[in-house]
Amino acid sequence: MKPFFFQFAAILLLLLNTIMMIETQAAYVKPQRVTCYKRYRKCYLKYITCPSECPEIRPKDPYAKECFLDCYSPKCEAVCRKRRPNCDGPGAACYDPRFIGGDGIVFYFHGKKDEHFSLISDVNLQINARFIGLRPAGRTRDFTWIQALGLIFGFHNFTLEATKAENWDQEADHLKFTYDGMSFNVPIGYSSAWNSPDENLELERTSGTNSVRVTIQEIVEISANVVPVTEKDDAIHGYQIPKNDSFAHLEVQFRFFGLSPNVEGILGRTYQPSFKNPAKPGVDMAVVGGDDKYKTSSLLSTDCNSCVFTPGKMFAERDLALMDYGSLDCTGRGIDGGKGIVCKK
Repeated sequence: MKPFFFQFAAILLLLLNTIMMIETQAAYVKPQRVTCYKRYRKCYLKYITCPSECPEIRPKDPYAKECFLDCYSPKCEAVCRKRRPNCDGPGAACYDPRFIGGDGIVFYFHGKKDEHFSLISDVNLQINARFIGLRPAGRTRDFTWIQALGLIFGFHNFTLEATKAENWDQEADHLKFTYDGMSFNVPIGYSSAWNSPDENLELERTSGTNSVRVTIQEIVEISANVVPVTEKDDAIHGYQIPKNDSFAHLEVQFRFFGLSPNVEGILGRTYQPSFKNPAKPGVDMAVVGGDDKYKTSSLLSTDCNSCVFTPGKMFAERDLALMDYGSLDCTGRGIDGGKGIVCKK
């Protein structure tokens, strides 16, 4: 009897080990490789293997971290990052609303409900925000949240909006988009994507509903979530949210490429090399003003007192360069024989 028992136990153990090996092999994902195609960057055309903790650039699991290579970082290494906004990272604008500047300092901007303010104003990029909010009796300021973003880049525009939700339902999508004034839909579902006709802008869902990433090549990357004001937050802060509105709003995080030293805006000024943030580090609720400087007349306006958006300037400088150098004589047969000029094909 005993020999049979030991034989059965050995067979069972072997079977279990085989099953575990099969499951382990099925779970293993070969790490992908990433590179940068931007010239003059440290990682240009260098292929870097993704970490084993995040082997895929676009993981199939919406809750998994993705493999990421920052082509603008002096470090040439692939790292893991979340696919949704990090409200505690640089470039974040979350809550009511709390910002984290390019300098890493946390500050609050109150603004006013139903009005628009410039978050970023640079030569080739303008990002405005529409604020929603309410003012309970006895309070001197509005409670506000970011409800929509309006982007102007070059001669195009794009809007991203959290639609009103009386009762919050995470399974329902509360996102609305327009490109150059035309509404468009992105199919619900993780990793569903849309590209603008000229392929300047890419939008990808980072969860089935209510989370997206917007990328404008060489300009900005935006991760955004739509979230409600929860009963817990309402109780803690005393917002007095009405029963017929969940105050759906955006949590966003920006990553910028090549901002100019003169960039302006509520968030943009913190990316200026010489900016001295008036918000003191360590202060729980450091409030930074600027209502008068950054208020715009609409979601897609560039008329704030400190706005610097001038899209024609980029093209004017490009055309001037072509006018100045486009007719150079590289043959050496000209008046000056091409002296002082280096010509390349």
